[in-house]
Amino acid sequence: MTLLLTENEVENLLDMASTLDAVEEILRQHAEGRATNRARRRVGLSGSGLNVMFAGAPDIGALGLKAYTVASTGARFYTMLFDPVSGELLSIMQSDKLGQLRTGAASGVATKYLAREDANTLGIYGAGWQAESQLEAIAAVRKLDRVVVHTRTEESRKAFADKMSERLGLEIETTHSPEEPAAQDIVVTVTASSQPVLHGEWLRPGTHVNAAGSNFLFKREIDRDVVKRASLVTVDSREELGLEAGNLLMGLETGAVMPEAVRELGQIIAGQVPGRRSAEDITLFASQGLALEDMAAARIVYDRAREQNVGREIDF
Repeated sequence: MTLLLTENEVENLLDMASTLDAVEEILRQHAEGRATNRARRRVGLSGSGLNVMFAGAPDIGALGLKAYTVASTGARFYTMLFDPVSGELLSIMQSDKLGQLRTGAASGVATKYLAREDANTLGIYGAGWQAESQLEAIAAVRKLDRVVVHTRTEESRKAFADKMSERLGLEIETTHSPEEPAAQDIVVTVTASSQPVLHGEWLRPGTHVNAAGSNFLFKREIDRDVVKRASLVTVDSREELGLEAGNLLMGLETGAVMPEAVRELGQIIAGQVPGRRSAEDITLFASQGLALEDMAAARIVYDRAREQNVGREIDF
């Protein structure tokens, strides 16, 4: 029997703490060769597009795909979870919230491993829905004494600050200055911009940057100098280089970073390569998002749904 789960049900079943643990572990498994991920594939039409990404992780009993469409009416996300032994279709679930949580969790895990231990200030570029989970995840792995957010309009950043201050119990500042978020210990870019919103010359030594808004090859939120100044450049998966890592494209094309120098976050988690070497290093995580992260989160949702008798069963 296949379990159908709606967006509201998924949201009630999944939390950030569990997603952080699941994303960290699945990236470790990927680095150790115990899980398989395949890069996103796209079909673009004149007014819409279909995106599909798929992965398998036998250790957690997860095999499947996420498919989503983007059109003028919005985006729609669905995950299909299969049993990797029997091949049974375990669940079809709506997965917009799932994707938001796992994207934030990836930055949280990167911050846990790459930011300085004493990092306690956060600067955010962007105040949309995805920015919410970025802040939530980073606040879960570091005690934040200051959070400052910048967007193009005061209205959007004020709304974000009010909402997230109430949710997390943190004081969140807003700023009209694009340089101010870059002066913090941890910096996040999570915008829809196709042009850099963060410039490397603004960064202080010791900063960790999560560049999380670009998942298209020709869309970038950070300039070449961010990449050039980084002592360590990491990604979810090296398979994304040349396909989707728009934030790194200029740096790769101009030699600011060589492809072989780019590391996978999972390699650092697994202890296969060193992470931050000194308090003065600038570190960079260029996040594209992996189907493996979706599968890890989907497995949590499915197991909890079964335990709590949530959802509707259908027999194909």
